[in-house]
This record gives sequence, C-alpha cells and structure tokens, in this order.
Amino acid sequence: MALGNTSFYIARRYLIAKKGSQAVSFITGLAAFAMMVAVAAMFIIISVFSGLEDLNKEFISNLHADLTISSVKGKNIPTLSKIINILKNEKEINHFSKIIEEKVYIDYKNTGEIAYLRGVDSAYTKVNPIDKNIYYGSYPSFKYVNEVAMEVQLKSRLSIPVSSDTDIATLFMPKPGKGIISKEEDIFNKKEIYVSGIFPGNEQLDNYIIAPLELSEELLNLPKNSAYQIVIQLKNPANAEIVKEDLYKKMGNSIIIKTKAEENAAFWKMINMEKLMIYLIFALVIFITTFNLAGAITILQLDKKEQARALVSIGFTIKGLRKIYFNTGLLIVIFGVLSGLILGSIICFIQLQTGIFKATEALPFPVRIIPLNYLVVSLTSLFFGVCISWVFSRINKKLFLEK
Repeated sequence: MALGNTSFYIARRYLIAKKGSQAVSFITGLAAFAMMVAVAAMFIIISVFSGLEDLNKEFISNLHADLTISSVKGKNIPTLSKIINILKNEKEINHFSKIIEEKVYIDYKNTGEIAYLRGVDSAYTKVNPIDKNIYYGSYPSFKYVNEVAMEVQLKSRLSIPVSSDTDIATLFMPKPGKGIISKEEDIFNKKEIYVSGIFPGNEQLDNYIIAPLELSEELLNLPKNSAYQIVIQLKNPANAEIVKEDLYKKMGNSIIIKTKAEENAAFWKMINMEKLMIYLIFALVIFITTFNLAGAITILQLDKKEQARALVSIGFTIKGLRKIYFNTGLLIVIFGVLSGLILGSIICFIQLQTGIFKATEALPFPVRIIPLNYLVVSLTSLFFGVCISWVFSRINKKLFLEK
C-alpha cells in the first residue's frame, strides 16, 4: 500500500510540478489535450446520433402502425369484409385504415419520375398522423379523388406548384392484360392530380405520394373496398403481440400480421449497423490519440532517468518505477476523459438550447444526452489509455544501469 501511495504521489508530482523539462511538460500537456478533444468529439457525435435515432423513430411512427395486416397470397386482402367486422369488434383496437400502395409513373410538363402511390382512406391520419408533418399547404381533404400530398424532394425535382388547381400532374399505371396495342390508352391508366400539401421525407418516405384510396383503385382497376394492407392503432401498443395472436385465431392463416418492430426490422438493422460503424471509427480515433500518451511516457522515462537511478539506490524496485509511469499515464487519461466529457456536454447543451448547428436551414442537428453515452465513451477511452500506459510503462532495467 505504501509503495502504491508513493508511486501515485510521484506520478502526480511529475505532472503538476512547476519545475522540470519544458519538453516533458509540452508532451504531457499535448497528450492530455489530444485525449480531451478526441473524447469530446466522440461524445458529441454519439449524442447527435442518439438524437437522429429519436428523430427517425418519430418519422417511422408516422409511417408504420402498431399492427399491419396483409395477404399471404397476392396483394389484395381476401375476405376483406369479414376481417373488417372482426376489427370493429376487437376491444383493443382504437382505429384502423385500409391502404393500397403501388409504384406509379408521375409526369409534370414532360418531366417524370417513378414514385410510390399510397392510397389511404379518411381514417388513415387517426392511425398514422402524417397530417401533422405537413409543413406547406394542407393534407388532402378527401372531397376530391385527385387531391394528394407529396414528399418534398419529389415535389422539388418535378417543380410542381402546391395548392394550384390549374397546375396538374399525371399519374400513369400500366394496364394488365394481353392483346394488340393500338393507342396509348391500351397501355396505361391515367389520372390527373394536384398537390394540396407537402411533407418531409426520409429513407422510408422518399418519393411518396399520399392520395385517396379511390384514386389507387381506379388506377389499378380494382373493385371498390379493396385493400393491400390494413393498418391498426391499438389502445395500448405494448399489447401488440397479444392482439396479434388473438387476431390470428379469429382470421386464420390467409393473412400476415406484423408489429411495428417487425415492419421496421430492416430499417433498424441498418440504423444499428451505422451506429456500430460510427462507434468503431471514433474508437479508432481515440486509439490513435493515445499514442500521444505513449510518447509522453517515453519522454518522461528518458527525462527522469537520473531521478529513477536515485530512487533505485534508496531501495525503489523496477516494479515501483513502472507503477510511477503507469500512474502518470493513467492520470493523463483520466484528466483527458473527464475534461472531454465536460467539454462535449457543454457543446451538446448549447446545441439543445440554441440549435446553432444546422443539418438544414430549418432543422438543427438533434442531440440527446443519455447516461449510456457517458459510459460508452468513458470505458472506450479508459480501455485504450490503460492498455497504452501499461505497455509503455514496462521500462528496461538497462535504462537505469547505463550511464
């Protein structure tokens, strides 16, 4: 215990003593500063990524419902009237809505793109409140079959005016069937649309058009009251698995029921992979930064060689000397981690309060500060710092014996 206390005391004196080599002071200060900057950067990036994760969850919640019903065979749900009657009598269900989604070609003044047409009924916003994300114009009133809402990037690429009855675009859907084609009407079903409002997009909403269900039925030549999917909002989303099993018992195996987590499985797998890659990149940055610590310990050993000989002559062991240099490196790491976390927290707090750093003109970088981020950054930094300190504190005996 006495040896440990002495080693720690000497290590602390090496760092805070005013007298000593300027090279040692510069190198140790540089190592501590580099560690602080690396830790702060990793903490900020992970906190921003946590904020982006929350933002994506919010967008996803407006795209996928608590439960989604689709057909096992084909796209159109069989025995739809029977399924709707079951859903109406299910006490755990708050709202449900029918959906028909298909790819279409949209043309505006000879500029066209492939888009996703999502036909919905008037109850859709009770299940997925996408109308709350309309930031210009208005959500379709469902008074008119050809009134739609459009994802902002798709609208911008096509330069379609919003809320203009005179500026209309055209949707094209290939007709099924065989036979001789003599005119354009034999190839496509066409519907003219006008855009009443726009909503922000993300990886799940790119190139989307939200339209009344009747428009999709007419484009696809489907009978009335058709549906490719039924989306469900539960009174208690935590009971999704229980309700899912109960609906399977009542509806049979001709349909597929997925929870929100199952619908978004691929998306969250991608998000988790991105999070892992971000972590590995910044862990590598911290690992490289710790080599400044290696330089500081090496310079310290060379600079304090005479003092080390004196300590050996009065009975200090090689193990004790190694502990001094190890503790010196450990103190630099601890200072760098603590100061880096404080600096990173201050910057994140300023971003939360002011939104000074912008992802776009209207959207500041989201930030979420959680205890897990502190733990991950601290453990990663301490692991590399302790390893480097231990390796480079293993001094050679000849360092003290040679004159």
